[in-house]
Amino acid sequence: MTPHPDPAQAAVPASDGSAKSKSASSFWMTLLALAVAVLALLVSAQVWQKITRIQEQLAKQSADAGQQSLEAKAWAKQAQDTVKDSAARLGLVESRLGEVALQRSQLEELIQSLSRSRDENLVVDIEAALRMAQQQAQLTGSLEPLLGALKSAQQRVQRAAQPRLAPVQRAIEKDLERLRTQQAFDLPGLLIRLDEGVALADGLVFANQAPVAATAPRSAASEAALPTAWWVPGFKQIGEQLMGLVRISRIDAPEAMLLSPEQIFFLRENIKLKLLNARLGLLARQYDAARTDMVHVSAAVRRYADGQSRKTQQMLALLEQAQQQTKAGEVPRLDASLVALATAAAGR
Repeated sequence: MTPHPDPAQAAVPASDGSAKSKSASSFWMTLLALAVAVLALLVSAQVWQKITRIQEQLAKQSADAGQQSLEAKAWAKQAQDTVKDSAARLGLVESRLGEVALQRSQLEELIQSLSRSRDENLVVDIEAALRMAQQQAQLTGSLEPLLGALKSAQQRVQRAAQPRLAPVQRAIEKDLERLRTQQAFDLPGLLIRLDEGVALADGLVFANQAPVAATAPRSAASEAALPTAWWVPGFKQIGEQLMGLVRISRIDAPEAMLLSPEQIFFLRENIKLKLLNARLGLLARQYDAARTDMVHVSAAVRRYADGQSRKTQQMLALLEQAQQQTKAGEVPRLDASLVALATAAAGR
């Protein structure tokens, strides 16, 4: 038979067991709390570490942002300074560009002025050369100075190649063509003609001089038919003298009939002197004076000499030919070229 335990004894172990269980549970609770606390600490530590890292990152980012902000400010200031510097340089460049444009316009005006001055100097030089050649041609009676001056002027105008000098070039070419077609002046032949005129002056028959009677030859039959009375020759001589006293002719210049023999002598000598003076004028290239002397001689011959005389007609024809040759011997003037040069110099 199983013995029954004592209730008191049985109660003691039961309380001990509950106490042990309570202590065990509290231990585990405490251990759990500690574990939870440790876990919480660990979690808190991890969270704190993360927060710390985040703070550090935020602080670093904030520092970086501040640095970047400072750098951005510095860059902005530098950019502003650069813009200001660029604006100042741009203003300086614009001012320099304005100065360059002004200098360019001044340079162009100077070049145009120099070009105009060069053209004006060329025109003045050519005009002086042509006038000098004109004087040399008048002194020498040769066309070579004029031809040389015109050819040189033509070459200089062609080298200049200026449109405003085109009229000058055309005028020079016109004068050159006219000089090339100019007839040669025969001065020796003209001098010979004047010498012939001096020789003809001695044989001129003047209007108040009686013409020489021309006696017709008589045949032997007529001589035999004439009467041989002694009084016939006397009456014949008297008749011839009476016929010589009266002469009927037309008088264009009444004063020509009043010349005395002394006046006729001096008139001949005056004609000779006029012709010799014309000869000297031709040698001295004074064609106008020589032509004037020949005109005076022609007027005197027409006025006082017998127009029916062969020597008078020869003298007048000789003087007419000499005057025509004197006109051909005049040195041509370069009027076209000089007028064109004057127009170019005036800038019209």
